[in-house]
Amino acid sequence: MWRLIFLFFLVCSSVVAQNKPLLFNVDDLPQTLMSNPGAQINFTGHIGIPLFSQIHLSAGTTGVDLYDIFADDGTNINTRIQETMRSMDARDYFAINQQLEIISLGWKLDRKNYLSMGIYQEMDLFAYFPKGPAILVNEGNNDYLNEPFYFDDVSFTGEILTVYHLGINHKFDRRLTVGARAKFYSGVFNAESTGNSGRFTTYTTPNGRNVYKHEVVDLNVLVNTSGFASLREEEEVMTVEQATAELLSRSFFGGNVGFGLDLGLSYILDEQFILSGSVQDLGAVFQRKDVENYRYFGAYETSGLEPLFPDLDENDEAIPYWDIFEDEVDRNLRDQTTYESYTTWRPIKANFAMEYGFGPGFLPCHYLSDKEVRYMNLLGMQLSGVKRPKGFVYALTAYYDRKINENQRFKLTYTLDDYSLTNIGLMYTKTFNKFNVYLAVNNVLAYPDLAKAHSASIQLGMQLVFND
Repeated sequence: MWRLIFLFFLVCSSVVAQNKPLLFNVDDLPQTLMSNPGAQINFTGHIGIPLFSQIHLSAGTTGVDLYDIFADDGTNINTRIQETMRSMDARDYFAINQQLEIISLGWKLDRKNYLSMGIYQEMDLFAYFPKGPAILVNEGNNDYLNEPFYFDDVSFTGEILTVYHLGINHKFDRRLTVGARAKFYSGVFNAESTGNSGRFTTYTTPNGRNVYKHEVVDLNVLVNTSGFASLREEEEVMTVEQATAELLSRSFFGGNVGFGLDLGLSYILDEQFILSGSVQDLGAVFQRKDVENYRYFGAYETSGLEPLFPDLDENDEAIPYWDIFEDEVDRNLRDQTTYESYTTWRPIKANFAMEYGFGPGFLPCHYLSDKEVRYMNLLGMQLSGVKRPKGFVYALTAYYDRKINENQRFKLTYTLDDYSLTNIGLMYTKTFNKFNVYLAVNNVLAYPDLAKAHSASIQLGMQLVFND
């Protein structure tokens, strides 16, 4: 089972990182407002092509890639899986993120304010590698005597939801722009297990009554789920039409709901330096419907069975020793299914960037922007982070942003993160009259051989962007 889970996350992750530096501070694209509602922008309105204004796929793994498992080197795949599991640690992780913009539009209210709104669907999966339990199930404890297996290694979150949002971008003056975006979450599925505890150890006891002593201490593992139980009811199997209707109803606030907020700003230090920062998804989803939770807890210690004095049943017949052992384990290590509501916090994202403009400049051709000069070249640094169960996951990006002309632009990035030291990204956008298309790809050096890639991401979209 652990091997199947391990391979599932590995395959999914290696095919396509929540970090989106390629569209941050790209003032020609409305999508920059989704990562910083207080960004400097240079358009007066936009209408996204439904379902095509933004398609985003990204994923990454640390500590392993597909080549480690499926390399054609003559060794057995089970041996490769075992060696890979041993080489990883409990802070290695798998991450998958997908977003689909359903509706997107915005327009200027006046000289200082720009209103934007829309709907998008998001899937976010994040799991730390559960090294202790995975090795225990896969290999057993024979090679790990006197070494503890920690159940707090089990830590994952996963959700699918629909997000309805409304944002405002406000220019205080020619230097300072601030923004905020209210979000309303409609949950479809959720599963999480964090904050677990417990340890299992097998000790050698040559002077004891048996050679080994097995000890489980403070076991407490909780898995919360919402949105799954009703789809697997044995009494009534849903048809495709019924399941589709159920999922659509959840997308329109028929399931679990929540609220969130994005905040952002940008500040022109002088004619050439701009500082910007944002915080996204300050919010939570309240899981109240279709909830089913599984808890495993207890403590137990045994040095083996004593066969000299077997227990007798009501007919004075000896009870099999393994039945006695199983009953004893069940009394001390228990499982429980509950239906209590719970709250999940969205993965908070933070960004901070500083950029420097140089080279030939030109005046903006419309009145929404108060900047006197737009430079053709921008050099920048961006620090980004995503809050995960065991702390923030950070990335540091250096970029070169080149405005070719009024209709074309590209951005080249180099990112340092947990996945790779050679993460090169490229973004290109072009506008035909008012019709805009863009493509952004991370870790481009890995695409010729994705089996060896630890991460990859792609964003693309098309929309109408108005500049007057």
